[in-house]
Amino acid sequence: MSHQSPIANHQSIITALRDGIAQLEREHVPSAGLAVELLLMHALGRDRAWIYAHPEVELDAATREHYFLLIARRASGVPTQHLTGHQEFWGLDFEVTPDVLIPRPETEHVIEVALERLGIALEAGSSSRLGQEFRIADVGTGSGCIAVALAHELPAARVVATDISSAALEVARRNATRHGVSARVDFVECNLLDLFLHGSRVTSHDPRPFDLIASNPPYIGRWEAATLAREVREHEPQAALYGGEEGTEIYAPLIAQAAALLKPGGVLVLELGHTSAEQVSLLLEAPEWISLAISNDLAGIPRVASAQRISN
Repeated sequence: MSHQSPIANHQSIITALRDGIAQLEREHVPSAGLAVELLLMHALGRDRAWIYAHPEVELDAATREHYFLLIARRASGVPTQHLTGHQEFWGLDFEVTPDVLIPRPETEHVIEVALERLGIALEAGSSSRLGQEFRIADVGTGSGCIAVALAHELPAARVVATDISSAALEVARRNATRHGVSARVDFVECNLLDLFLHGSRVTSHDPRPFDLIASNPPYIGRWEAATLAREVREHEPQAALYGGEEGTEIYAPLIAQAAALLKPGGVLVLELGHTSAEQVSLLLEAPEWISLAISNDLAGIPRVASAQRISN
């Protein structure tokens, strides 16, 4: 890169952090300080507390070279999570690759709303419903973050996680194994919940198998592509980003499938794009649904829609 600084022969942790931040800031990389910390932690195999407790420790040549290669790749637009292979979500460490959407903090609102609608009090941690054998579907699971987080919170739940990408499902399987829930999560390659409507997975004895259907579907319009950060536009899977030309096309078929597959009284929880709240609300005002709620994220943006399938 034209502005890349030469690597000094001797570099302490504190100077490596300083030089890394300067390099990323020259390339206008967002959250440069956090990215540099994470990349140095990754290169050293140490946590943040150790790094700041040992600012004068010098990097050996191999670590120094590895670290500044990571910095250069981040400066070129590669997401930090693709360089480290990790992203925290719901307090859990998830493997991340270019085959899956990087879990966002905003998606944690899906978990919060889902647990609340199921009657689980997070602050109590001792709800009698924690042991209930909920049947849950996570549609478009990607890294598996929603499926794994819900399975982790609900120790008796059985979860189905679908995705059209076999590569994404492999990442999700590894994340389920990492967090000890793989025995209770079934990964299915299909579009939305198609196999549960048209295949052999739903029998005449179990026509509506789910207590909860949750999804963070693709909701960016293709017309918006040029407005996305290059980290997103160039490095995250398009099938996980774009929900059609307008970005809202997936909601109608997903809501229709949920109406067919949720048990009476079952709950649907959907993450919203920044322009989709009105349309999704209209879809969930249909006679099949009651108790529609729109939840805002910490920035006050409508982030999650939830509703309950009628009981009759």
